[in-house]
Amino acid sequence: MITKQEVIKAQEAWGKALVKIGSLKDNRELCEKEAEKLLRELYAFEKKEILFKPTKASAIPFRSSIEAAKSYMLGGNSNFPEDIGFALKPYIKVRFDNKNIILEERRAFAMGHYFFTDAQANEIKVEFTFGYWKNDRGELKIDIQHSSLPFQAPV
Repeated sequence: MITKQEVIKAQEAWGKALVKIGSLKDNRELCEKEAEKLLRELYAFEKKEILFKPTKASAIPFRSSIEAAKSYMLGGNSNFPEDIGFALKPYIKVRFDNKNIILEERRAFAMGHYFFTDAQANEIKVEFTFGYWKNDRGELKIDIQHSSLPFQAPV
């Protein structure tokens, strides 16, 4: 059975990895290496197709490959011209606030808000749903990620 602590640990690792990528924004080669590391270590790309809907993507809103996810994080890929490099803001902190976590034997789902803090201490609130899958080595891997900005009702 997956535990709540395993999910929280996976979220913390994701946030730290995103912050690290941004801290390297002036060195494209290191950014590429860290983005690859995040995608290979924290996502389930090696075993299955991923369902990934990034926050700020509209022309190609759904991504299922490492190339597509990496493009969203770093930009610079002509196949995804709208991507400007979300991870390169940079952010200095990522904080998860889980509304709920559903735990199963080899699957877990978390939904809530995550908050991205930039170098000027501005905090962006984003809604998320993450799905996790436990592989045969006992590692928790992301296989579903949906992020969106909170809906703003017209006044």
